Amino acid sequence: MTLANALIGETVRLITIEGGTQIRRRLADMGLSTGMEVKVITGIEHGPIILAVKDSRLAIGRGMAEKIIVEKV
Repeated sequence: MTLANALIGETVRLITIEGGTQIRRRLADMGLSTGMEVKVITGIEHGPIILAVKDSRLAIGRGMAEKIIVEKV
């Protein structure tokens, strides 16, 4: 499933990123990489998805979240 489909409160593991080098670089700059676990804080139908990553929170746009494949932990 994609990160955009994850439910609020769910912890997921990033499996792969379906996109070019630009999106991979952008996510790496934000501290996200495959294999790490993140918790979905908010994810309403429209707007960004807020993630808890380690001790911080990140906002990911819905279009970018559609390209991140995750699995439930």
